[in-house]
Amino acid sequence: MINYARQTQEEQPEAPAPVDEHIAPAPRVSVQAFCETVETAAAVQSAGEDRRLGKAHLKIQMGGMAAAIEAYRSAPTPNVIVLESDARNDLLAGLDQLATVCDAGTRVVVIGRINDVMLYRELVRRGVSDYVLAPVGAIDVVRSICNLFSAPEAKAVGRIIAVVGAKGGVGASTISHNVAWAIARDLAMDAVVADLDLAFGTAGLDYNQDPPQGIADAVFSPDRVDTAFIDRLLSKCTDHLSLLAAPATLDRVYDFGSDAFDSVFDTLRSTMPCIVLDIPHQWSGWTKRALIGADDILIVAAPDLANLRNAKNLFDLLKAARPNDRPPLYCLNQVGVPKRPEIAAAEFAKAIESQPVVSIPFEPQIFGAAANNGQMIAEISANHKSIEMFLQIAQRLTGRSETKKQKSSLLSPLIEKLRGK
Repeated sequence: MINYARQTQEEQPEAPAPVDEHIAPAPRVSVQAFCETVETAAAVQSAGEDRRLGKAHLKIQMGGMAAAIEAYRSAPTPNVIVLESDARNDLLAGLDQLATVCDAGTRVVVIGRINDVMLYRELVRRGVSDYVLAPVGAIDVVRSICNLFSAPEAKAVGRIIAVVGAKGGVGASTISHNVAWAIARDLAMDAVVADLDLAFGTAGLDYNQDPPQGIADAVFSPDRVDTAFIDRLLSKCTDHLSLLAAPATLDRVYDFGSDAFDSVFDTLRSTMPCIVLDIPHQWSGWTKRALIGADDILIVAAPDLANLRNAKNLFDLLKAARPNDRPPLYCLNQVGVPKRPEIAAAEFAKAIESQPVVSIPFEPQIFGAAANNGQMIAEISANHKSIEMFLQIAQRLTGRSETKKQKSSLLSPLIEKLRGK
């Protein structure tokens, strides 16, 4: 019997989930697929290019079960084997033969065309980790492989939201900080803001925090990064909101490799339900990697031609790099500057082929006061119209609705009657 570690418990394979579902990335594992059809091979190849399998090493061969058995007679098996097989009897017999050459701990995903619960039970009994009905798409393969390493009892992996400006000075940081505030306050989600603009970040100022340590300590000490270390670096802003602040000093140069923030993001995912990345307006290997690797993305643009060009370039690149994810969202900010010619929201929507989530008006007095006081807009003016817009963005990015108000006490009806008298 092959020891495939985790067996699927359900009696029926799960139905395909929507494209924007939250799938936790797979760890560094080796995956070998043995396909019988070019269509399945193409789907597996496309899955290997998905951001959630970015750490996995994927190899594809044709020949199905027979090729797999022959390959492992003289070679060790990988962490995951993906097998395509159409015939029921040949599949079960082949699995029994594969068990004689398969290493303990290898997990097997079978792709087949027979929708039969009895076959499914036989596969589970033999230790198969997952059975996926053909024809398969790339997201089906991604989901199956990633779910192998997401134990049912494990804590849910946090969602990473990246906010970036289409151009410098469009207020992307201000919006990311206020959206994170709405996620924490109105949606009651534990969230952390990671200020990635290490030289000029403003999150510490906006939240009126001046922590002695922050994200730079983690980036420059990757070997020390773990849950306890990150917890010590976090600055508490509210009951539900924490900050991983940027040093905002120029005493060193912040040149990083593309994977510099990987360990920080992975650790934050394991401890926080929601991570908001305030990404600076620069184009480098690590900013591109952070954007592509995020679960959801918000592009902030002002209504002018340069912003339209840059927003469309970002939109097109991210859609191409993340074919199995929800497209990025974008909002317009600083709309209605006096005497400034502007490009209408309809023109943005036509060029980008997507409507903006919201259009935030230019109101320098209240936004300037909030920035200078180290406060959020909701703290300056509880009924300001932009607060509802930040909540809309938060809901679209997280997929959550606003938490309901607490129910009134049992004495409330009696109190209301007494007031009526």
